[in-house]
Amino acid sequence: MLYSIVSDDVQDSLERRKAARPDHLARLEKLRDEGRLVLAGPSPAVDANDPGEAGFTGSVVIAEFDSLQDAQAWADADPFVIAGVYAKVTVKPFKKVLP
Repeated sequence: MLYSIVSDDVQDSLERRKAARPDHLARLEKLRDEGRLVLAGPSPAVDANDPGEAGFTGSVVIAEFDSLQDAQAWADADPFVIAGVYAKVTVKPFKKVLP
């Protein structure tokens, strides 16, 4: 089943994001390589693809897991969680309708 993982950053998270990004991306690439990743990306803090020093306010991941517990465990082990980038992470079942 698909699950959405929606994360909200702490204030001034940009430097922490930069430091943990390689490990964070490696986990997402593994999901992609396994054919389980639907989409993933950050939410810029300003209306621009490259927010510069404004940074990001959070992230969204939609991926396939065997259960809600597996999705939650994956989210809890994210390098951004460990590095203190995220203030809050919400994991919910997701039903893809379109496209």
